[in-house]
Amino acid sequence: MGISVVSFSSRAGGNCSQIGKLIRSSCKDSQFFDFSSFTVHPCGECGYECFSEPEKCPWSADMENRLLDAIIRSDLAYFILPNYCDYPCANFFIFNERSQGFFQGRPDLLDAYEKVPKRAVVVSNTNEENFRQALAYQAYEEPDILFLPAKEYGKDSIKGDLLTNDKAVSDIIAFVQKQ
Repeated sequence: MGISVVSFSSRAGGNCSQIGKLIRSSCKDSQFFDFSSFTVHPCGECGYECFSEPEKCPWSADMENRLLDAIIRSDLAYFILPNYCDYPCANFFIFNERSQGFFQGRPDLLDAYEKVPKRAVVVSNTNEENFRQALAYQAYEEPDILFLPAKEYGKDSIKGDLLTNDKAVSDIIAFVQKQ
């Protein structure tokens, strides 16, 4: 089983990617999925075939189904999310939207997904409630969320240097090691 770590940011080498790699290095038997290295196509440009036959999704060859399968097989999943305009980035919403086709007519898979505990690390200076609401649908139990406001660590999140602050690193490690 193990742990799945997902960075939803499209920025290669940015804060989310670095946080994901730190979490992965802190966890045995983990796998890291980084949206900066792949694309999940948004719903659309199709006839919504997935609602009658999930395997007919014209975008099923992208990473969505493999990502959902990996999370279902995990004991725990970490979601690393940047704040864009007070909400999770578009990749998170695309991932969430596309999951409806994957789970359509397969309640056993949805149940297995929702049973996997989720933890989130959010790089955000504002609007925590929007993230709590967006993540509430990812598991039966409310996800445990660590908010990392870059300004509290004396950093600007756009620069991608959050992990140059020792306190930020220790806060992430403490979050990972928390039972």
